[in-house]
Amino acid sequence: MSANSFDARSTLQVGDESYEIFRLDKVEGSARLPYSLKVLLENLLRTEDGANITADHIRALGGWDSQAQPSQEIQFTPARVIMQDFTGVPCVVDLATMREAVKELGGDAAKINPLAPAELVIDHSVIADKFGTDDAFKQNVELEYGRNRERYQFLRWGQTAFDEFKVVPPGTGIVHQVNIEHLARVVMTRDGKAYPDTLVGTDSHTTMVNGLGVLGWGVGGIEAEAAMLGQPVSMLIPRVVGFKLTGELQPGTTATDLVLTITEMLRKHGVVGKFVEFYGEGVAATSLANRATIGNMSPEFGSTAAIFPIDDETLNYMRLTGRSEQQVALVEAYAKEQGLWLDPKAEPDFSEKLELDLATVVPSIAGPKRPQDRIVLADAKSQFEQDVRNYVKDGGDVDEAVKESFPASDAPAVSNGVPSNPVEVTAPDGTTYTLDHGAVTVAAITSCTNTSNPYVMVAAALVAKKAVEKGLTRKPWVKTTLAPGSKVVTDYFEKAGLTPYLDKVGFNLVGYGCTTCIGNSGPLPDEVSKAVNEHDLAVTSVLSGNRNFEGRINPDVKMNYLASPPLVVAYALAGSMKVDITREALGYDQDNNPVFLKDIWPSEAEVNDVVANAIGEDMFSKSYSDVFAGDAQWQALPVPTGDTFEWDGESTYVRKPPYFEGMQMEPAPVEDITGARVLAKLGDSVTTDHISPAGAIKADTPAGKYLTEHGIERRDFNSYGSRRGNHEVMIRGTFANIRLRNQIAPGTEGGYTRDFTQDGGPVSFIYDASQNYQAAGVPLVVLAGKEYGSGSSRDWAAKGTALLGVKAVIAESYERIHRSNLIGMGVLPLQFPEGHTAESLGLTGEETFSVTGVTELNEGTTPRTVKVTTDTGVEFDAVVRIDTPGEADYYRNGGILQYVLRSLIRK
Repeated sequence: MSANSFDARSTLQVGDESYEIFRLDKVEGSARLPYSLKVLLENLLRTEDGANITADHIRALGGWDSQAQPSQEIQFTPARVIMQDFTGVPCVVDLATMREAVKELGGDAAKINPLAPAELVIDHSVIADKFGTDDAFKQNVELEYGRNRERYQFLRWGQTAFDEFKVVPPGTGIVHQVNIEHLARVVMTRDGKAYPDTLVGTDSHTTMVNGLGVLGWGVGGIEAEAAMLGQPVSMLIPRVVGFKLTGELQPGTTATDLVLTITEMLRKHGVVGKFVEFYGEGVAATSLANRATIGNMSPEFGSTAAIFPIDDETLNYMRLTGRSEQQVALVEAYAKEQGLWLDPKAEPDFSEKLELDLATVVPSIAGPKRPQDRIVLADAKSQFEQDVRNYVKDGGDVDEAVKESFPASDAPAVSNGVPSNPVEVTAPDGTTYTLDHGAVTVAAITSCTNTSNPYVMVAAALVAKKAVEKGLTRKPWVKTTLAPGSKVVTDYFEKAGLTPYLDKVGFNLVGYGCTTCIGNSGPLPDEVSKAVNEHDLAVTSVLSGNRNFEGRINPDVKMNYLASPPLVVAYALAGSMKVDITREALGYDQDNNPVFLKDIWPSEAEVNDVVANAIGEDMFSKSYSDVFAGDAQWQALPVPTGDTFEWDGESTYVRKPPYFEGMQMEPAPVEDITGARVLAKLGDSVTTDHISPAGAIKADTPAGKYLTEHGIERRDFNSYGSRRGNHEVMIRGTFANIRLRNQIAPGTEGGYTRDFTQDGGPVSFIYDASQNYQAAGVPLVVLAGKEYGSGSSRDWAAKGTALLGVKAVIAESYERIHRSNLIGMGVLPLQFPEGHTAESLGLTGEETFSVTGVTELNEGTTPRTVKVTTDTGVEFDAVVRIDTPGEADYYRNGGILQYVLRSLIRK
């Protein structure tokens, strides 16, 4: 029960239903707050307990100074938690382990139970192994079940063992699309109360739901577990960036072009740790699908959230997706009563402001390695010709064998100033073609950013239709895949008669889930992979996703580009980034006439006509009528029973982790760090993809060797993501990304370091060195540059770091989620002094480090800085990035899970 210090408790009548609400207008200053802070204010009013959440916290938020730097800590209690299976499986593993730990400490295991609704969508396990055939989807699903049976049985146990925990089975859709189309309430009702739907999710793209006016963001699995167990999220009242939209998109531009423009603007402006809120008359002209696409990209521009207020467009989308009339009426009444309804002419109080005229947006792509690196489509060819030099040895020199095979005049290393290395490839059917740098080897319409948006999906299908009518198809070296975000997409393709055209161009359905964007692209055809690797070709992927970091999409592909679904189809037809698709022919028709992009690009009216006539409420009602039931394969899985899980000691998928081994009720005092060695010295923009295990497992790596030793055949290795429930696999893959460059092991790429427990510090696998350091009792540190830990909300980036024996990370700056996750695993995040870097301080990574002053935390305070010294005489004051008292409590307890466990036992 709320302490109700502001007499805010009231009643809202909607039709025949009456709801208890907490009125925002009872707090002085609330009317001028941005939408997102009003949602936080309601959260505090409703959960005020006089201890963790007090009247002073509420006054501080009501009196928010838009220009002040964040300093006031508040406790945000999300209404629910959403997870995907890669990050959700470790959550359930940890909850199962916590039940046993509670028992061992004399507590009640039943206390380990979600206190807030928790929903998990299995969407990250399908791999696009099969493609380009009518039965690709069926084959991929069968492979998925074969690989993941242990995990799925474990999740089915969790569904029965834990209250308030539901699982959406595989083959349904991607978590974010299922969220906006079905799970999101917009206004939550529970125990007679009505309040804003809020959430945290174990995927950074949880922010897609911001497009519906639902405040939520991605957190690590560690924080999500705490939220499930009733722990509020500790945060500072953020700065809020107002982003004004005016005008309307021009014909020929898409939502993808818009989000790439916004991503570039906001990343350049700097919004890490801030809320972004869209306002202005352009918002009313922005479809819900486009809003969701923008919200989805929040992690790419670095903000915590990117939200749109509620308006008629929100209500229309709720009706379209089958929400009840009572729910729609409640959302409208509640939003208008609480001042949460969009006023297109209002100018709310914001910390900073940006503005974009939608009419200025032009067709764009982004790449070759970051989503914020936008390229105007008309400049894509020339930009590629510059960028490819960074991926080709010596700017394009051809090796001696190739020089001998081809006369110099026929196969120059540089053709018209562009690196070139043409290789003749023979396909399985005996036909031949030439592969060169820039070849598009993956063209993927992939889930997440775009597939919730029917306008761009229909545009892609119409491009395919017009291409087929002109006699065009994909180039033979292009792996083409279609992985929609929900079954509704294929339903409206079928109804509009567009599926056959997508199939003919090669974009057959491969699965409903996250595929290419997270590295589940599956292997390239053997002959393509062989040519790429033997001749070191810099080939490319084009995908309608949101992530294109190095090494993420496919181990054979060096350069990756984000594009709208219709442009993905166009690049599949062109087959190369060396083609200027705005001016050059994509191919030739039956009469050998050139076919240009403008010849097959649909008009806005054509797209709108299909959307209006092919999509209806019945599709959503049918798709989600029994969403938790699953197909026959899911229902046939045997379900383990019992309050605690019976661990299989031979399992290579699900193992009991060591986090609580030897844990006592009272935490041991925090200690300074002495005699530490550097495990990795890294540059700028090291992402959680570089740190956390992701993608395929190679046989000659520590993880591959572990699986081989446990009798797993190479073909059954599966992906790192699918084995996130096994810490032994995951720690062997931490810092093992094939594109990681550890500066203390120059000349290497991948999971290598130098092992200074051995004479001379030989180059070694990071995992092997870590084991030697831990056996010798040597603590470890990581040195890094700017934006350390950007990217997905991967809890294993922190868990793996901790289990490798890393006690502290010293970086120039951090992305929000990873910094908090490090603390959640008991790793100390430190920052170089302003203006200093590892290089400016002369650090090579070969030094021995000591960190003193950390013990001040034992006195209940957090030091602003600690002293870092090395055996070479370098000394500096590192900034302690424990930003809130709540984070300090987690660190003192050795991590967030230990803190929560002790708190629950004491209750």
